[in-house]
Order: sequence, then structure tokens, then C-alpha cells
Amino acid sequence: MARIQLYDTTLRDGSQGEGVNFSLQDKLMITQRLDELGFDYIEGGYPLSNPKDEEFFQRVAELPLKHARVCAFGMTRRKGVTAAEDIGMQALISSKAPVCTIVGKTWDLHVTEVLRVSLEENLAMIRDSIAYVKSQGREAIYDAEHCFDGWKANPQYALQTLKAAADAGADMIVMCDTNGGTLPEQIAEFVRLLSREVSVPIGIHCHNDCELAVANSLAAVASGAVQVQGTINGIGERCGNVDLISVAANLSLKLGHEVLQPGGIQRLTELSRYVYELANMNFRPGQPFVGSSAFAHKGGMHVHAVNRLARSYEHIPPEQVGNERRILVSELSGRSNIVAKTSKFRISEDNELMVKILNAVQDLEAEGYQFEAAEASFDLLVMKQIGVFQPSFELDHYRVHIQNQVLEPTTEAVLKLKTGATVQHVVGEGDGPVNALDSALRKALTPVYPGIAEMSLVDYKVRVINSAEGTAAKVRVVIESRDRQAVWSTVGVSENIIEASWIALVDAFEYRIQRERGHGPG
Repeated sequence: MARIQLYDTTLRDGSQGEGVNFSLQDKLMITQRLDELGFDYIEGGYPLSNPKDEEFFQRVAELPLKHARVCAFGMTRRKGVTAAEDIGMQALISSKAPVCTIVGKTWDLHVTEVLRVSLEENLAMIRDSIAYVKSQGREAIYDAEHCFDGWKANPQYALQTLKAAADAGADMIVMCDTNGGTLPEQIAEFVRLLSREVSVPIGIHCHNDCELAVANSLAAVASGAVQVQGTINGIGERCGNVDLISVAANLSLKLGHEVLQPGGIQRLTELSRYVYELANMNFRPGQPFVGSSAFAHKGGMHVHAVNRLARSYEHIPPEQVGNERRILVSELSGRSNIVAKTSKFRISEDNELMVKILNAVQDLEAEGYQFEAAEASFDLLVMKQIGVFQPSFELDHYRVHIQNQVLEPTTEAVLKLKTGATVQHVVGEGDGPVNALDSALRKALTPVYPGIAEMSLVDYKVRVINSAEGTAAKVRVVIESRDRQAVWSTVGVSENIIEASWIALVDAFEYRIQRERGHGPG
């Protein structure tokens, strides 16, 4: 099959999404990562829009990119001036980007009502802008904005605009479903029509307003498009752009097209999470191919089948996109889930023991626990059931005191516990009760278990379980911790939020200590 070009516009179109903001350093780091994987084009932004984008093009020229070509984005010249005199066109050329992507109007409604120029002037603006970019020795990509809406409204004029770009020397004409409202069969029809009218290669740029961006992009490729424009994780304005993660995986693994560099598809999960981190966004667990739930199995019947033959419930091996299979444990679990989850403890498949563990899980989940996102607490439960768990301390009591002062509240936690034969009575201060309890536990346990010093709390989540009880409702607290080797999550449940936090916090410390003792999984 043919090679399909992937054109990434995360740094420009993606950054227009609500809550998305990249620093200059973020943009440079993402550019390097995209180049490593083999993306063909990387659109850096509009150099006239802000100083950050202007500086990006100066800095990116210094990067030793091995594959990708950097694109500067801009609009056609303004009415009434030549392309050479237009400030926007000058900014594109001054960016020194080897590729200039010019966006122009296809829909006559936008020409007359938004730009407020004549239809003839719009055609001249397209021709002049593309010709000027080519005269400066740059590759010219023409993004036909609202292409499909324009084709539906006035097909004769829409075709004139696209031919104007082709006649002026455009290297690629990209048909943009800017409003995201076109259906796959319409995309396919218009791409085929245009391919008969122009000899220029055709690309596709889809938005996801109807949840069809991936389907539309694949339909365009099937009809002759050779370039797909989109963003990593589908971030972008309104409902977002097409997700190039899904596009790349489908093109390569399902359709046999060549995309990215060798090994690039296997790094898609890594790339997805890297961009989420830099954008300070939460991962989407259910994201196809790369989400943490994409290959997660919970129902006992499913797990039983997956253990015997993975492809019976998985459309591809997760390793093909750098993801991993996860077996979840819950009240829906069967014996197969427990067998799969406890295999890392290297214990025999004792049916009585498996039932004992399953019953313990189901009893706790009836109280409000969930172990799907708290695997460290599940591992501790297993260790207790198989008899290898040794408590690292015995609690006498804890007390948390919050004093509301004039400037800000102060929190103090007092702990009395026993480690071995030693009784410890310690005080910890913090910004809140959990922080204060964490501080006190560290004071008490670090002298005995020095590895705790490497441990830190990463995230804290609390959720009401039975909201009908109002302020007396049970809450579930999940704490995520990490050290140099691992990240782990623990859970606690109680009507008292401090007690729920304490249970999860103790599990976090116990898990780290059990690993230090060599009693954990493996």
C-alpha cells in the first residue's frame, strides 16, 4: 500500500482547544518527539499571531530534525494589497519555515459575508498567495477552509477556488471539513470529484463535531487522499480535530499503509501520554488504541477467554501500539480475574484460595471499595490472604487538630504507634489533615524504613459513594504515590473523610515497605 503523509497541527490547531496552552519549550519538545516517530509535517503556528509563535520558528530552525518538515501557517493576502506587501505573507516568509500552509475560502458565504470581498477577488487572493510562496522557494500547502460546506452550497465556485490554488502551483490541496458536519460518503464523493479535476495531490483535514473525524479521514484516503492533517489525541477547538493516534494506527495496522518511521506505531501510547502531560490534561482512559482501558478486561467471562486466547476479545495485541493488557478486579470478577491478577505472586492456582480472595474483594466492594484504580491495595489484600503480609507498625491512635487562625488554618496530626518494641509518639504539621498525617507517619517510620524518604504523594482523589446520605455519606479516597522505581495507587472508604484518607495513606506506606522487604509481587 502507499505511504500516507501525516501532518500534525497540534501546536496550532490543537492549541485552540479549550484549556490547552503550550509554552515555547513545550512546542519545541513536542516537535522533537513527533520528528522521532516519523511525522511528515509539523505545523508550528501562525508567526504573525504572537511573539511565542514567532520565536518558535527561529528556535526550531536550530533543532536537528531528521524527518519532519516544519510548516508556518497563514491566510491568503488581504484584499487590496499584493502578496509581497501583505504583512501576513511577509511573516510566513520571514519565519524561514520550508513549508507554508495557506488557508483560503471555499464557501461563497464566507467570501461575501465574512471576508466581504467579491468572488473574483477571493480567487485572485488564493492565486497570488500561493504563487508568492512558490516564488520564494517554499513548499506551498493550500488548506481549503469549509471545503465541503462550500461544495454543497455552490459546487461550481468551490471548484474554481481549488483550481485557482492548483494553477498557482500548490504542492498539496487539503480539503477541510472545518465545521465537522460532513458524513463519510460525502467526503469520499467530493475527494473523488476533485481528484478528477486537478492533478495536485489531495489531503484531508477533519474536525470531530459529529464524532466522525477518523471515519471521514479514512474515507478520504480510500478515495485518493495522500495526506491526513490532525492533532495528537484529537485536541482542538469545539469537539476537537481528528486524532492522529487513531488515524496512524488504523492506516498502518488495519489498512496496511506506510506511516511514520519503522517502530513509530509501537510508540503511539508513549506519544499520546507525553502530549497529555505537556498540555496538563488528564488521560482519556477509553481512548482507542492508547487509553489505559483500551485493553482492560473486567467481566469474568471475558478474562477467562483472554487468558486462553487474547485475540478472542482484543482486536490487536496491545503491544503493537505500545499499550498493555490490564485485568481488572471488582465484584463482577470471576475466578479467572483473580488467577490472572495473582500470577505475579507466583502462587499455585489453589481454587480454595482464589475463592477466598474473590470473596474478600466482593465483600469490600459492597462497602464501597474499588480496586480497579487501586492495584496496590489489591496486592496488599492478596498478601494478607496468602499469609505473607507483616504489618510494619501497630497503631495506638491518631488525632488531627485544625485551628482556624486569622491568616490561614493550621493542621497538626499526632500519632502514637509501635514499630517492633519501640513506641513512637510524633507530631506532624501540614497544609491539611492528609498532609499532616503523611508528615507524622514519615517521622515515625523513616528511621526504621529509610526507603520511605524516596516516596511521594502524586495525586489525591475523593468521591462520595452514597450521595443520598448527604454530609453523612461514605466517601472513597484514592491516593497515588511514587518512588524512583514505581507508581502505585491505594484506596480507603469511610463515612469520615479523614479516616478514609488514613486507610489509603497507610496502604501506600505499607505497599512501599512490603516491596522493601521483598514480600510484594514477583
